[in-house]
Amino acid sequence: MTESNSPPFRHDSFEKSSSHSRRSFLRRTLGVGAIAGAAVAGAVYLEDRHSTTSTTTTRPLSTATTTSGPATAAAWAQLGASLTGSLVLPSNPRYGIDRLLYNSKFVNLHPRAIAYCATPDDVARCIDFATSHEVSIAARSGGHSYGGYSNSDGLVIDVSRMASIGVDTAANIARVGAGAKLIDVYNVIGNANKLLPGGSCPSVGIAGLALGGGIGVFGRKYGLTTDNIRSVTIVTADARTVTADERTNSDLLWACQGGGGGNFGVATSFEFNVHPMPQVTLFTLQYPWAAASTMLSAWGNWIGTAPDELWSNCQLLSQGTYGFLPQIAGVYCGTPNELVSVLAPLKSMIGTAPTYSFSGSNSYLSAMEIEAGCSGLSIAACHLTTQNPAGRLSREAYSAKSSYVNAPLDDTAAAAFVSAVENLHAHATTVGGGLAFDSYGGAINRVASDATAFVHRDKLACIQATYSWSSETSPSVIAAGAQWLAFLGANVFDATTGAYQNYIDPTLANWQSAYYGSNLDKLVTIKNKYDADNLFSFAQSIPRTL
Repeated sequence: MTESNSPPFRHDSFEKSSSHSRRSFLRRTLGVGAIAGAAVAGAVYLEDRHSTTSTTTTRPLSTATTTSGPATAAAWAQLGASLTGSLVLPSNPRYGIDRLLYNSKFVNLHPRAIAYCATPDDVARCIDFATSHEVSIAARSGGHSYGGYSNSDGLVIDVSRMASIGVDTAANIARVGAGAKLIDVYNVIGNANKLLPGGSCPSVGIAGLALGGGIGVFGRKYGLTTDNIRSVTIVTADARTVTADERTNSDLLWACQGGGGGNFGVATSFEFNVHPMPQVTLFTLQYPWAAASTMLSAWGNWIGTAPDELWSNCQLLSQGTYGFLPQIAGVYCGTPNELVSVLAPLKSMIGTAPTYSFSGSNSYLSAMEIEAGCSGLSIAACHLTTQNPAGRLSREAYSAKSSYVNAPLDDTAAAAFVSAVENLHAHATTVGGGLAFDSYGGAINRVASDATAFVHRDKLACIQATYSWSSETSPSVIAAGAQWLAFLGANVFDATTGAYQNYIDPTLANWQSAYYGSNLDKLVTIKNKYDADNLFSFAQSIPRTL
């Protein structure tokens, strides 16, 4: 989710109702493209051209603004006329929809304009305009920032029209526009018989997900999304379009590998390493609530010694009026028969027979559709209704908090997490929510903590707590969910383990250290180099000073 970035629960539970992602499942317990092939240097190159790309001609940057001072109506009109894309002002009939983010709790954000940028030059014009007229800006790819930071009271620079996706199958490289949605990335790359590790939310923009980390079901085998960035094209605060890779602007590449979205510039495209398609097996094990504490403790001991081919999460869920659901789910790069021996030690440690058990092979794309809550839907339908005429997905309201687990939990710690979910159920019975422990290890943890900006390389699992609600949920119940998150942060989570920057949390104290740890000083140095005037600034952006 992410995520930036992707919304709360980014991995599917692979539960009985496979048409719902874990995130959607929790929130709904409230009761409530074309592919073309061509030969390029002897390689097969697949590209998705369903979205506007940056192939049109551009106007000189100097036409973006000719005056300084407050932005007048004439200045906004001049900016709109200069763009290859389009500018949506409050007077536009689409403004009411276009200003909204994915999380429907952010309904009171009213930017002065939304620029749908079709080219990097469009982005540069917007940055030049914002600088000249002292207008605040926010970068937006999919609009999934947990803190609502992909909106602003000034100018929103939306990159969703830069969404082309291409795969060089010989070089194992994907070239992806920063506005591409994750389901489209999976579709195009999957049809090239390749894999890019990433999250689950189908409508999340690739930029926010990749810049902040990118936890996904193939992370233990192939690393985070951010670990697979080869290069990023980004428009910096001085309106320059630069490429950051290992040879050029390598410090900026480092910062973009986990330093979070919207901190150093506006990303417009990426090159990623992609991997050969593995065989994929999904599994789910559900247990009685009485076994939840034992299940969680056993899972931690088991996942720490599991092979890289296995990714798993452990979930303790309150299903609103439907009660509780403890379950373990996962994805294995291998056959169902191979998975049997991998799961055997876990089942033995839990000791209680599961109430539900599933294991079955699946294609990569089908697995990611299940992961996205889109099983049985077309790729076009697996978008927001406002993103695609055929889209069938809707916005959702939720709040979340994250933490980490460094080592397997003892019985006392496991019982505290179980008790915390019971606490949520007792005080907000109609709210769906709970805890999800997403496994790290493998390829994620073999990267040195200072090799990229993503510092969390010694973790057993990331914990995500979330609760969600509908338009019919009372304010008092929503407030009870918020109090539950605060209770977790103060009494259950270990603040010394850090937090995941893609699950950005406006209520988190000491967030700079929690997100970036020992890498914070270097990020501040890079911030000063590329954004000395702090143009890219929001409540939890990388600071210029400590």
